[in-house]
Amino acid sequence: METIRIKYFSKDVEKLSYIGGKSDWIDLRASERVELKKGEFALIPLGVAMQLPKGYEGHLAPRSSTFKNYGILQTNSLGIIDNSYCGDEDMWRMPVYATRDTVIEKNDRICQFRIVKNQPETAFLECERFEGESRGGFGSTGRQ
Repeated sequence: METIRIKYFSKDVEKLSYIGGKSDWIDLRASERVELKKGEFALIPLGVAMQLPKGYEGHLAPRSSTFKNYGILQTNSLGIIDNSYCGDEDMWRMPVYATRDTVIEKNDRICQFRIVKNQPETAFLECERFEGESRGGFGSTGRQ
């Protein structure tokens, strides 16, 4: 089991917990109230900083209910937090765009993360043809 050093920026933000067997993703919460008007961008503070182990990174994504409940979209689709982002002031944040007026309350669960092993070192070998059977190109499997 890996142990991750974590810093909380607020005493009244609910502590993280990993519930093994239910999900590989861990919920994160807004660490302060954020009010957004339609069309506004914000970096929602998540109230934590972590020292991820060498060779690992964090993947940050919205929860499945985030858009339905708050009308916000994560602007970078998937946030990548590498293990070098571990300074004393390196609080994790969620970059969002509001599609409607919305309020996110302190301690609302708005996103989730998981820890992933870094991609292995890779070399690319140029070739003229592949041996596998062609599937017909991008989008070729139909709509239904």
